[in-house]
Amino acid sequence: MELLDIYRCLGDETRQRILHLLAERPLCVCHFQTILGAPQVAISKHLAYLRRHGLVTARRHEQWVIYQLPEPCPAELKLQVRCLRECARSQPVFQRDLDRVKAVRQECDWVAAKVRPSKPAPAAAPSVYECHEAHCVNLVHG
Repeated sequence: MELLDIYRCLGDETRQRILHLLAERPLCVCHFQTILGAPQVAISKHLAYLRRHGLVTARRHEQWVIYQLPEPCPAELKLQVRCLRECARSQPVFQRDLDRVKAVRQECDWVAAKVRPSKPAPAAAPSVYECHEAHCVNLVHG
């Protein structure tokens, strides 16, 4: 995975928001539509772009396509997602997205179960993408 590809993908706010959400949990297109308030076509185009560049993976489950960060997550991507999450803490749009995830959490839980049935995450568990490093680059356009 090329670092330049990661930065190109992070050059769009919608893709930043999608990656920020996927750092929390796997989601399908319909969840992104609800959370981001964007049409299915726009969400699908952004997800296809991220997938072409290796920043997300997709898995079909019945009529749904479930997206998640790649596993294992390349070190370059993992660090940039950590930085994105850290920087996003001060950005209201990202916080609203997380609030909306909580609002549709029950709807989204089946997705995580289908993608990672052997690893149920405790509700209060910290994400593996938490970052408290001072050298994080602010990737969020303000």
